[in-house]
Amino acid sequence: MQYDLNLLPVFMALFEERNVTRAAEQLGITQPALSNALKRLRETMRDPLFVRERYGMQPTQMAQDLAPVIGAALGAIDEAVRGQQNFDPSKADRLFLIAPNSLVEFVLMPAIVARLREIAPGIRLRLAPFGNDLTEAGVVSGTTAMVIGRITDPPDNLVVQHLMDDGLACVVRADHPLVGERLTKAAYEKLRHVNVLPPGRLRAGLFRTLEERGLKRDVAVSVTHFLAVPEMIAATDYCATLPRLICRHLADDKRLRVVEPPVDLGTFPVEMAWHVRYRNDPAHRWLRTLIADMARELAAAPR
Repeated sequence: MQYDLNLLPVFMALFEERNVTRAAEQLGITQPALSNALKRLRETMRDPLFVRERYGMQPTQMAQDLAPVIGAALGAIDEAVRGQQNFDPSKADRLFLIAPNSLVEFVLMPAIVARLREIAPGIRLRLAPFGNDLTEAGVVSGTTAMVIGRITDPPDNLVVQHLMDDGLACVVRADHPLVGERLTKAAYEKLRHVNVLPPGRLRAGLFRTLEERGLKRDVAVSVTHFLAVPEMIAATDYCATLPRLICRHLADDKRLRVVEPPVDLGTFPVEMAWHVRYRNDPAHRWLRTLIADMARELAAAPR
């Protein structure tokens, strides 16, 4: 059976975007051209492949089975071609899909974007959320270039690189009536707390750490992102336990005060993972090096 290989990137774009318009934009073609390619794909595969539903184009079982195979095949071709090319970041024109957790998105990604603007303006980033599921983040199939955060139980087809470690500190409002220069265990347990529930392992990790240290929290409110914390703390007598890199940013807010927790809460790793097929991709390798260098700079900066 003969296949039109030009249809395979169309298939992957539809599988990733679940939307004809966005898939066409990703490929740089018109929507009618993509619809025509989808028609040819359906005729070739003898399957609808993507069914229009309320929330977009949903893949059929055949499409779900084909996606990792087609993705791997296209990745192998890309790796073979790019491995023979010289990479010049100042002239590169490429889009990377990256999935950082909420900590990395807040403290590291702005600096990375600013650096890219200076030295590689043609490299564009699209950020997607990184939760507990590596498969859902797209890195296991290779549709996502890399994930950055806390990597647990990675499969064999992922390469994991340690970037830095971070710890935990506490934030209260600047004129808090119950908190002096240091936060005692009794005060920590008496206070009510703002809890951050990001889509990631930090949530379980913090609860486990507090339990291991014998600390209890009276959680008054749970929020979904670090950006919600300053306003909550500034308007209440609550306390928040946050990564130190987040606290470094909040220390500039005169309404707030960063204090040490009553006991050492240890550290946790920040890591980067990518599919093995990107190992020798010059552009991917260059971006990994830039991210690792900037993570080290961030970790080494005065706290």
